[in-house]
Amino acid sequence: MVMQRLLLDKLLQWKGKSERKPLLIDGARQTGKTYLLQTLLGETFEQVLRIDFLESPEMAEAFAESLNPNDVISNIELLTGETFNPETHLLILDEIGECPRAVTALKYFAEKASHMFVAASGSNIGLLNTFPVGKVEQHNLRPLTFHEFLIASNEAPLIKAFEAQASTSAAHTKLFDKLTDYYFTGGMPEAVSTWFTMADNSILKRVEAVTDIQADLISGYQRDFGKYSGKVDTGLIEAVFNNVPSQLSAVIDESVKRFKFKGVHERKSRYGELESAITWLDKCRLVLKNYPIEGAPKSPLAAYKKDNMVKLFMFDVGLLNHMLGVSYKEVKQQGYEYKGYVAENFVQQEFAAQGIDPTYSWGDARAEIEFIIADDEGRIVPIEVKSGKRTRARSLESYIGKCQPHKTIKLTGTQGSPATEQVNLVIPLYFAEFAVNKHLKS
Repeated sequence: MVMQRLLLDKLLQWKGKSERKPLLIDGARQTGKTYLLQTLLGETFEQVLRIDFLESPEMAEAFAESLNPNDVISNIELLTGETFNPETHLLILDEIGECPRAVTALKYFAEKASHMFVAASGSNIGLLNTFPVGKVEQHNLRPLTFHEFLIASNEAPLIKAFEAQASTSAAHTKLFDKLTDYYFTGGMPEAVSTWFTMADNSILKRVEAVTDIQADLISGYQRDFGKYSGKVDTGLIEAVFNNVPSQLSAVIDESVKRFKFKGVHERKSRYGELESAITWLDKCRLVLKNYPIEGAPKSPLAAYKKDNMVKLFMFDVGLLNHMLGVSYKEVKQQGYEYKGYVAENFVQQEFAAQGIDPTYSWGDARAEIEFIIADDEGRIVPIEVKSGKRTRARSLESYIGKCQPHKTIKLTGTQGSPATEQVNLVIPLYFAEFAVNKHLKS
């Protein structure tokens, strides 16, 4: 099956420029970086020349001496036996983090060969000691969003209804059903592909196949902890990673709480002792951060964050449920009344895919707002997440009383507010991406 990635539009804009910096696609392992570059972007080129430094470490020889772009291209042609036409071909440097000299070479491609089409990708970009700042066009590839999940379903009427933000009861029933499927599968490309290609199989076989894929993915990430941890304690990384789902699931009816450092590791109990592991997981795109802000929030929100007061979410909701052992049947049975932390994790993912990373929340006494975001004019908009049908939000009422926002948004399990409402919006959870790109951007 063909899976579309919405990031492709930006890559095509990059291709259309008369001069360009090298592309650099960052993202957790197995989020589809190679597929995006080689298959989706690559099909728009006459030919693709791809090097994978993890698969073929000997290709580092092409960068061993001169980093002049013409010399590098000549070496690559000699080592691969393929020709490269700078005017019509795409060069992909996959897992570029495995070859530090290739990372450095991107600077020279930007300065001396801006007419060439050079794209690089890696799953440990954030861990690099040296980085060509300002010399690359960088994008982060996340797991498939709910929108991309729907596109993969190939159900044209449903995709059309989603993109038109249809508010009929028929559309709501179908979209919420698909949302709970997404809660189970998550957005990892292999899991999504398997889910839809096995549509004619029994639900038990589909669930088993996706579960096996998720188990393999988690095992792969855990192996990476040891391989790429560097000076960071591998056991500490694994302890934090495993604690994110368990701490999220400890919340039932309330908002997700700040990450508790005590009890994560038998010999570590303070933020300073866990900071290196949290930072490592964040740089590898395996966790998502949310910073609670107290008092009257103002833009820029980053100025008011405290590093040791942070909420941690999983980068993929399907892997979150897998690590907690939540079955597909349990996901579907809970339906509208699904645990709030899953809905919050979903919204966090959708916002991250929109480029909002980290996110921020608000707390005051007993009132908590799951997300606060500054719009294009710097005005702070509170976004309440309600996973169930009950949409009365006392925390939102408290926020309104204390901060007088010009607009509020509730993401809920209901159909939403009338299209004419522009101040106190109620939007179905599955339209979370529109909360940002429609209501917060001019």
